[in-house]
Amino acid sequence: METTQRQTYLDWLRILSIAGVLFFHSAMPFVSEDGWHIKNAETSNLLMESNHFLHLFRMPLLFFISGTVSYYMMQRRSTLSFIGLRFRRLFIPLLVGIFIIVPPQIYMERLAHGYKGSFWDWYPSVFNFVPYPKGGSFSWHHLWFIAYLFIYDLIFAPVFAWMISPKSDVFKQKLAVLAKGKWAYLLMLPGIIWFTFTSWDYPETNDLIHDGSYFVYWLFFLLAGFVCKLQPKLMDSLERNRRFALTIGFLTLVMWEVMRWNKIEPQHEENWPFHHILFSYAFTALRPIIAWGWVLALVGYGKHYFNRSHKVLNYLNQAVYPFYILHQTVIVLIVYYIVQLRNESILSKYIYTVGITFFVSVLIYHLLIRPFALMRFLFGMKPKDKPKPVTEVPIGEIRSAATISA
Repeated sequence: METTQRQTYLDWLRILSIAGVLFFHSAMPFVSEDGWHIKNAETSNLLMESNHFLHLFRMPLLFFISGTVSYYMMQRRSTLSFIGLRFRRLFIPLLVGIFIIVPPQIYMERLAHGYKGSFWDWYPSVFNFVPYPKGGSFSWHHLWFIAYLFIYDLIFAPVFAWMISPKSDVFKQKLAVLAKGKWAYLLMLPGIIWFTFTSWDYPETNDLIHDGSYFVYWLFFLLAGFVCKLQPKLMDSLERNRRFALTIGFLTLVMWEVMRWNKIEPQHEENWPFHHILFSYAFTALRPIIAWGWVLALVGYGKHYFNRSHKVLNYLNQAVYPFYILHQTVIVLIVYYIVQLRNESILSKYIYTVGITFFVSVLIYHLLIRPFALMRFLFGMKPKDKPKPVTEVPIGEIRSAATISA
């Protein structure tokens, strides 16, 4: 059974999730879907399919892990102390991102669409606070995840404080009932039901204001992560039933892909027999079921196989948050030039984008962020550990100790 000590498998899963985000965003210039900042002249449907698969569970997994992080941060902290910590770790980096990290992305997009001015001629437009993409330059782009996470923790801080206090002992005991058999998978139901009946009217926007369906949908994963750490028997159940979760995720994914590839979807007019409202809701429900199946399977397998430390883990765990903040800006800066190459294949451009983005982002972190206290603060990192003072022992005491041991 787990203890309140932080489990290393969650750190490994967090690192793997951010690696998935790198592969996802590096592919966006080369897929046929509209809406990304800079596009290659030729696109790949196969890369698009890979991104479709990653998008089903990459953010749900990150929110689930974020829920476990919130649990650990609440330990031995008051509600106000927790909010202060999240303000420093989330809100400050969000501001840095909005005013420093994201603007180069928007500027390069403007260049790709014909803008001729310099970055410094364009940059003051950010402070007009006109939202992107409706003609404005004010946006949080990929940092919407940080904004949502901050709002969740701000709203639920009192609830989290109650959950970890002795006042919730009865609640924790009731949660333990879900750990028997496969009852833990009832945690999936609220998110599945919510997504099925709201996602049609409120498609994903990541802008908070018009994102009513997904804002709540992501929240269910965060709360599930917190609850599964609150009652460790639930995590044990996910580990024990990991094959069951993977089976759910795999079979529903196959069903979803078969229907998509054969155009047996509600929106395809040529398949009018499938336009029945019940079929439409059933098809919509497949997406959250896939997400929950894969997330809970990854957590279960991670707990079983990745719950071990390594000397590189501490470095990676510190680097992953600044890496997330930086990576998309690096991608856009690189891709602006890569898409202009006409004699290179999509695969070579994609591989180069992934490799150079990783190389540049890691070096920025290692050389310009990690060593400096101010930069660590701006990017939401913990203060650098101070070296422990070395206590000098008088030579006489050393000789005495040597004599005694002899």
